[in-house]
Amino acid sequence: MVQIYVDADASPVKDEVLRVAERHGVVVTMVANFGLRPSRDPMVRTVMVPQGADVADDWIVEQVEAGDIVCTNDIPLAGRALAKGATVLGATGKPFTEASIGMALAMRELNQHLRETGESKGYNAGFTAKDRQAFLQALDEAVVKAKRR
Repeated sequence: MVQIYVDADASPVKDEVLRVAERHGVVVTMVANFGLRPSRDPMVRTVMVPQGADVADDWIVEQVEAGDIVCTNDIPLAGRALAKGATVLGATGKPFTEASIGMALAMRELNQHLRETGESKGYNAGFTAKDRQAFLQALDEAVVKAKRR
């Protein structure tokens, strides 16, 4: 049975994930280092992992199976989840794929270098209602496709 894993520390789409999962009867696991409230819904698990770099990512990668869905903006986590056969969506609904992950990782490294050298301030675009709607639609489609398998 398909499950949804959410890299929940800074996710702006937790509520949207819960809406889609409830509609489809899919188990959701929210994973974070801090700030998660337990849910009374038996279909929603909250996992608090210790503080540390990539601890939540490591936990998700250990648990995720082929056919599951991972919601994250963390590009290295996306690559690791794809390698395990998961479907991976960013918060704007844009899927990470085997074809796009290499370029995404390269752009991440380039942007990090530009920030470190002071050539870029590293501002991210704001999260919009349009992004939220695109995510809802993409996640709904991903769940439907995963349940068909």
